[in-house]
Amino acid sequence: MDILIVEDEPEIAKLIQLRLEREGFTCHWCRDGLTALQVFQKQQPDVIILDLMLPGLDGLEVCARIRQRPGAKDPYILMLTAKGEEIDRVIGLSTGADDYLVKPFSPTELVARVRALLRRSLRYGGQSLVYRTQHFTVDADRHIASRQLDSGESEPLDLTTLEFNLLATFISQPGRVWNRTQLIDKLWGNDFFGDERVVDTHVARLRKKIEPDPSNPTFVKTVIGVGYKFEDEAIV
Repeated sequence: MDILIVEDEPEIAKLIQLRLEREGFTCHWCRDGLTALQVFQKQQPDVIILDLMLPGLDGLEVCARIRQRPGAKDPYILMLTAKGEEIDRVIGLSTGADDYLVKPFSPTELVARVRALLRRSLRYGGQSLVYRTQHFTVDADRHIASRQLDSGESEPLDLTTLEFNLLATFISQPGRVWNRTQLIDKLWGNDFFGDERVVDTHVARLRKKIEPDPSNPTFVKTVIGVGYKFEDEAIV
């Protein structure tokens, strides 16, 4: 597994790199946002450990640009921040970070977070399930999702693993209201670290890919004070 470390403090970067390489990971390191984008394009890492405060482009901007770029891989992104008050920005701006870690942190916790991110892609493995609604089809076994267009044609959806699993969860029980805790348990289980509001970030990203108007969602509805529900007619 390849990991890109984007950290402008050499001592911290070296500590992270040594610990991860000891665990069997291949690591690359750069210290600024522009270089990170160039390395990402060439290396296509599985995980990016991304410092929030960087010279030039900050971590939020780097994260957003990576999520906007089509590529062979859509990496997991672990954001590092030295300021506890910045956490709401990391989550709330919906830039696409999968998790965050506040400095100072222990190398052991960092490794645990990385391994938890990599295990997420295995959570739905082995299922032979196909869910269909009026507008969507999700094949959990083949990991394929598509949307039915008004023209009658089927359009494949380009979803990350977590977005796919989130849609599969919603579409498996149309009309059910899911709170954040239930979605975390379904998607991450005991592998989850961090603030439960990270769920909102991933729901916002999913909406951008499946909703005609993400600001006024048709399918993934917010149930105020509770959570989310998926509305579409199931096809048996």
